[in-house]
Amino acid sequence: MKIGIDTFGCEHGRSGIGSYLSSLSQHFQNTEETQFELFGAEIDRYTFGRDSNIGFESVLLPDTERAEKAWHMLLCNSFAKKQKYDALLFPASSYAMPLHFSTPSVAVVNDIVSELFATKTLAERARIKHSLKKVNKIIAPSNFVKKDLKRLGINQEKITVVHNGINHSVFYPRELITAESEMIKPFAIRRPYFLYASKMSSPLKRHVELIKAFEIFKKKTNLPHRLVLAGSEGECAESVKKAALNSPFASDIFITGYFPHESFPALYAGSEGCLFPSEIEGVGLPILEAMATGIPVACAKAGALQEIAGEKAILFDSSNLEEIATAIEKIATDVPLRKKMIKEGSAWAKKFNWEATAQETLDVLKSVVK
Repeated sequence: MKIGIDTFGCEHGRSGIGSYLSSLSQHFQNTEETQFELFGAEIDRYTFGRDSNIGFESVLLPDTERAEKAWHMLLCNSFAKKQKYDALLFPASSYAMPLHFSTPSVAVVNDIVSELFATKTLAERARIKHSLKKVNKIIAPSNFVKKDLKRLGINQEKITVVHNGINHSVFYPRELITAESEMIKPFAIRRPYFLYASKMSSPLKRHVELIKAFEIFKKKTNLPHRLVLAGSEGECAESVKKAALNSPFASDIFITGYFPHESFPALYAGSEGCLFPSEIEGVGLPILEAMATGIPVACAKAGALQEIAGEKAILFDSSNLEEIATAIEKIATDVPLRKKMIKEGSAWAKKFNWEATAQETLDVLKSVVK
């Protein structure tokens, strides 16, 4: 059995779905029974194939979204036949897939598609919905995403929930060397700080609300804590930067831009807590990574976050600034609560691992091959 894995739409590893594919591919193992092969832009050979034992096949295309989507609609099926794939995996299914499938295929849906549609044209919505209805099986990272797909009319019988894993050899509790600052490549970040790691891609990520809630926290407590916003710039980057610059606590707000994923464990470990106010998360992986690193988490009771966090995080309404500020204050000042959250969160995060995710994903792929 030969399985082809599409790398298009994974932003060369510089996004959540890119991190997903990188981790998943590292845990796929070629055997006599099953062989894997990544395919996509040549640059991805060094992004996703570098740390994997599986092969890579380049697809020579102009590096444009238009060209890549056209290739999926017109040429992907013939490419799969030429490569003799028995099954295909599309990790970035909302980005591009064929309109019909000659090779049995599995789509991974890490997005809340109904929210994603708000930014898409009518034609794009129709294309995504059509492909999801035609694909053989769908993998959703949470029950929340599965329910969202049901609202879009997708057959629930072909959706399997496979939770994403985390790398416990990278995300684990660690001793801090210094009390005041951490050198985290490529930054020196002064402690104490709270962390929100998410791309500035939508108002519903609630970066601006978090900044305003942080102001309330600072005014009320007069504590020295800083707020670190780590993540790639997106459509909302300018509004977030403006809110930070106009804040009376602008000197305590640090925007890193894109932050190397390999440096995140140190970034988490040095923080007082992970704050995650986003309302549009279908996965919520950063809160698990934070728990595994040994820091408390406060997050929105929205999207998949409540499901992924279990009862191990402080939950808040991300449109309620006072509620967010209170959650921040609890993490900063309630020592017994911090200790309880760290202990329980660390144990909870151990339930999520990439070995299990890879095996469950392979089981779904095998199920589509007749």
